Amino acid sequence: MLTKIKLQTPPKESLINITEQVKEAVRASDVQEGMCVLVVPHTTAAVTLNSALDAATASDIIGDVHRLIPTRVDFKHIYDTPADAAWHIKSTLIGASLALIVTKGELLLGGSQFILFYEFDGPRQRQVHLRIIEDR
Repeated sequence: MLTKIKLQTPPKESLINITEQVKEAVRASDVQEGMCVLVVPHTTAAVTLNSALDAATASDIIGDVHRLIPTRVDFKHIYDTPADAAWHIKSTLIGASLALIVTKGELLLGGSQFILFYEFDGPRQRQVHLRIIEDR
């Protein structure tokens, strides 16, 4: 079963908690044991697991990722803008997919783990594709 989560992201870089939307898709699938695979079909966005208990966590992650991969004019691939090249690298490092275990009809996440959509180039209309696969 393929499900799409649609997002309208805010301006610039942001981390958006999509945990509840993914959990709801898993519940709606009626899969009791299996996997939930998430794929971001965008080259300037990513998906990751991290804490969302403290709003400052997102700010710290965004700040340090930006510090590690700043916008520069010396990138070799500048299709649109130098920022576009930085966003491509950030997306590659953070990752465009997650594979999560489904057990007893629920996602298996740690107590402070949340599924976070990482937008590098907002505001945008975005999607996350989910494939929920039942164990046989």
